[in-house]
Amino acid sequence: MKSEFERVINYFDEDGDGKISSSELRNRVGMMGGEILLKEVQMLIEELDSDGDGLLSLDDFVNLMEAAGEEEQMKDLADAFEMYNDPQMFGFITPHSLQRMLERLGESKSMDQCRAMLGHFDLNGDGLLSFDEFRAMMMQ
Repeated sequence: MKSEFERVINYFDEDGDGKISSSELRNRVGMMGGEILLKEVQMLIEELDSDGDGLLSLDDFVNLMEAAGEEEQMKDLADAFEMYNDPQMFGFITPHSLQRMLERLGESKSMDQCRAMLGHFDLNGDGLLSFDEFRAMMMQ
């Protein structure tokens, strides 16, 4: 994965110093048909620059991509959670809502089986699955 990021860095790194300057980033974004103000690029680099040299290193770029990936993953988890969410108990998955969703997916489970499934990840023992508990379950 890091080698893919190295190729991207190399594309943006016009002077070959292994880092991306604000002008290099702005130039390459412009070449790809985008438009970004130099001030915006400078603010972005300032926010992501881990060593304070005013440039984006490979590690800075990897951190940016990982953060973007985590954000997308959280959105996907939230969407999945909403599919199982009980409309009567907004913000929670109940044994009933789990059973209903599993039936939609062609999997038949008894209410006791659904309670047991939720019980494995119900950290506070309330019989419901919150988003945080759902996320913990999905991250295993």
